[in-house]
Amino acid sequence: MTGTTDVRPEAAPAVAGRGRLPYVPVLVLLALLVVAAATAGIAFGSVPLPPGQVWGILLHRLVPSLVDPTWPPVRETIVMDVRLPRVLLGGVVGAGLSVCGMALQALVRNPLADPMLLGVSSGATVGAVLVMVLGLSAFGAFSLPVAAFAGALVALLLVYFLARTGGRMTTVRLVLSGVATGEVLSAIASYLIVTSGDPRKTESALRWMLGGLAGTTWDLVWIPAGAVLLGTASLLAVSRPLNLLLAGEEAAASLGLNVHRFRAALFVLVALVIGAIVAVSGSIGFVGLMMPHVVRLLVGADHRRALPAVALLGAAFLIAADLAARSVIAPEEIPIGILTALVGGPCFLWLMRRRAAR
Repeated sequence: MTGTTDVRPEAAPAVAGRGRLPYVPVLVLLALLVVAAATAGIAFGSVPLPPGQVWGILLHRLVPSLVDPTWPPVRETIVMDVRLPRVLLGGVVGAGLSVCGMALQALVRNPLADPMLLGVSSGATVGAVLVMVLGLSAFGAFSLPVAAFAGALVALLLVYFLARTGGRMTTVRLVLSGVATGEVLSAIASYLIVTSGDPRKTESALRWMLGGLAGTTWDLVWIPAGAVLLGTASLLAVSRPLNLLLAGEEAAASLGLNVHRFRAALFVLVALVIGAIVAVSGSIGFVGLMMPHVVRLLVGADHRRALPAVALLGAAFLIAADLAARSVIAPEEIPIGILTALVGGPCFLWLMRRRAAR
């Protein structure tokens, strides 16, 4: 999968550099941040729960003899069946988007690269909108995520074949193919919504396009969780070749990396992970764009160090954003994509100005 031959291990750290802060304390702090965000995400809501009771319920489910159940059964149902799967999915989506964003920025050597750049999210949107507008239900409750993933897969194949010429895939063709495909598919989705003729279907489709985790069940968690775990593990396994790309295509090729084969394989991997994520969460922007920049400031650009850190930071950020989305104007819920854009836009501008000043 890596397409590498005789890649010198010592070359990657020299290319990637290191951050200013000690790595292990930063990783521990980010892990604690995920735990704190998850605890708050489960504890707060229309029925507030004490954080200690939340942990008591979780420990009781894991080891029944460890904690005596002194809480009403309805609170255990709220924690285990309503809020916990939503918080876990939020963490999975945040981690997956952040990891894919960091990998894409290395693959295309563009700090503005984002998981939505490849057009895969637009393909997923078309699939989901078709289900909502036409009322399709061939797969029951799974009709929407299945259709969204199928749309993402079609978009992936389209971008892949458009970007390849003569058996090679250049950065420019990949970006242009992804942007063009995404724009066309977005236009198709918008046309389907405008011509649906049903205000309820239109509102439902628009909310899905803006991203959200409402209605999450345990059945929706496992597939994206597996995709993100496998994708992150695969990217960690090829972190040295990713580091080599930071020095440029010619430098990476001179160090033994088959750049075209490696980029094509990683493009397919990242697109499949993004498709699995978008199929259950809708399009959530700025997470995959912003989190990698923050992590590089903390621990540097070496992907062996940055990928675990960006996964933790992305998970904590999206769990917190989802909590805010369902709390700011409760009982109404703000689409999470709106909040990530409101937070991500100014933060990204600040990071850009900070780098320019340096």
